[in-house]
Amino acid sequence: MSVPAATGLKRLHLDKTLFYALLVLAGLSLMVIYSATGKNLNATGAHFLRIVLGFIVLLIAAQIPPQTLERWAPYIFAVGIALLLAVAFKGVVGKGAQRWLSLGFIRFQPSEIMKLAVPMMAAWYLSRANLPPTWWRLALAALVVLVPVVIIARQPDLGTAVLVAAGGFFVLFLAGMYWRVLAALAVAVAAAIPFAWQFLHDYQRKRVLTLIDPQADPLGSGYHTIQSMIAVGSGGFYGKGWLNSTQAHLEFLPESHTDFIFAVFAEEFGLIGSLLLLGVYLVIAARTLLIAYMAQDTFTRLLAGSLALTFFINFFVNMGMVTGIMPVVGIPLPIFSYGGTAVLTLMASFGVLMSIHTHRKIAEM
Repeated sequence: MSVPAATGLKRLHLDKTLFYALLVLAGLSLMVIYSATGKNLNATGAHFLRIVLGFIVLLIAAQIPPQTLERWAPYIFAVGIALLLAVAFKGVVGKGAQRWLSLGFIRFQPSEIMKLAVPMMAAWYLSRANLPPTWWRLALAALVVLVPVVIIARQPDLGTAVLVAAGGFFVLFLAGMYWRVLAALAVAVAAAIPFAWQFLHDYQRKRVLTLIDPQADPLGSGYHTIQSMIAVGSGGFYGKGWLNSTQAHLEFLPESHTDFIFAVFAEEFGLIGSLLLLGVYLVIAARTLLIAYMAQDTFTRLLAGSLALTFFINFFVNMGMVTGIMPVVGIPLPIFSYGGTAVLTLMASFGVLMSIHTHRKIAEM
């Protein structure tokens, strides 16, 4: 007697809506990677293997009860910090940045681990006492977030630093941060901008200036943004069709299979396809927020809410970057962009969300 698919997923602690939406994204990503890489089967096959490995990681993470994750949080955070420090001393340099550790047979990016470790640690710490947190606890939690963010930013990896900072901030916000604290932070950030500008690398300053006027340096810092906007606009209403992205195939669009893969999708599938893709991302974001709302305790509620909101920031910033309304900060499109560690970390976070949701249901039965 066959077991219904929904029942099978439930036994594996997988949320049906979230799982099927992720499958849709994975399938679409393989199509676009194949096109963006010029029908390169090796690159497409490598992305397929990463997706499969990502779903295995998701499945494993979904089996771990939230109570176990809560106990592990400080140790995962400590290992993450140790790996970041190892990168600073023994890291592999690539494209002018020192972000990777090499184990000989594999190279990975430890900063990606902090996308999960930082909100876990912040949620663990703040859930130890009543909410809203006191000023002292809030300051210590902020320190937990800032230490890895500063280390990652110095690699330099501004995109990952932004996402790690967002994940930590969302935990502090959901814990009941007072509005006067938010106002004070906004004033502090605004006051720090002139000083922070001095510490930015030249290419990072150019990215900010390019947002204001991409045409100021059309063959330099503005090139990525201009070519990306051309690709998105040339797709029109219905798109040019799959495998017909001229901007990618004629190599006008840099990083077409990584950071700017949404431009390839928009050129081939047009406004209609882009809206449908955006709809899939919004379904995932809405489902993860619902999981956070239904969480059973403070730790899982803070962690799930942070992961959900960080995912939203992830795809929103990438799409904004590609369409020219956000600066280029090197944030990939979740699951779509070609990459290794980022896919595994993201799928692990979805596994954690599914664990939070399905174990809650079991606890209530």
